[in-house]
Amino acid sequence: MNAERLMLIILAPVISEKSTMVGDLNNQVPFRVLADATKPEIKAAAELMFGKKVVGVQVTNVKGKAKRHGRFMGRRRDWKKAYVCFEPGTEINFVGAEA
Repeated sequence: MNAERLMLIILAPVISEKSTMVGDLNNQVPFRVLADATKPEIKAAAELMFGKKVVGVQVTNVKGKAKRHGRFMGRRRDWKKAYVCFEPGTEINFVGAEA
């Protein structure tokens, strides 16, 4: 797999109450990923970016919400979420520098 493509696959971590709960229970971290990314690509990208062993990947497509803009209806774009399961005992730190 191309290293340049792998660096573009993971867009951002999904940070919310639900994702924190999932991370604590299942040792998973949810990420927003490219819409055309596959499970093997997401696994390779996570291992490349974080240097940790990935046990499994679960993927879900999130439908965009319908929103109003004045009197016109619009839609947010659809996106893909990936739950990446790291080895037990592995901790991922999203802060660049530690104090």
